Amino acid sequence: MGDSCTDQEVKTSRECPRESMCMSQTAVFQQGNKTTMSRSRGCLDNCHSGSQNVGILRAAIVCCNTDLCNAQYAPDPRTMFPNGKKCYSCDEKSCLNIMSCSESEDGCITVTSEKKEVSGTSGGQPRDVKGCISKHKCDLMVSSSREHVTCCSGNLCNGAQSVAQGFLFLCCSLLTFFLLH
Repeated sequence: MGDSCTDQEVKTSRECPRESMCMSQTAVFQQGNKTTMSRSRGCLDNCHSGSQNVGILRAAIVCCNTDLCNAQYAPDPRTMFPNGKKCYSCDEKSCLNIMSCSESEDGCITVTSEKKEVSGTSGGQPRDVKGCISKHKCDLMVSSSREHVTCCSGNLCNGAQSVAQGFLFLCCSLLTFFLLH
């Protein structure tokens, strides 16, 4: 690429590597009554615009490839408009929740982890994270995640099943993945 992007780290512009694009990202983490928002801008390899919603974590990323095109942050994912698609989501007790997907979230995701040593969880039992996601983001997660990730495209296609405690661990893993990819 070689274009300049606004960079969160240095709060100025910088030249991106040739294979990179400019990106702007907004993530909102909601636990109980506490909401935390994280925003960043910079350069990113293999960048695809999109969003995801897994209940307590919603994130949006916008990728572009002209000079300083990422001066504005990605929109707050809570303000995105519903698109009519529905997917199952999980909380600490079950995966029977139904959520409405927004704008570019054209698929459903299920992430299952077999982690055994997570504080406060019942060791060895799988923990699921389910929700809405853009197809490009889900495909990228399938190809690069250490967790078991599946994507599908029909309404409520990500099935409903119970979940063990510890789903917060997977949400944090998804946030880290989303911010780094």
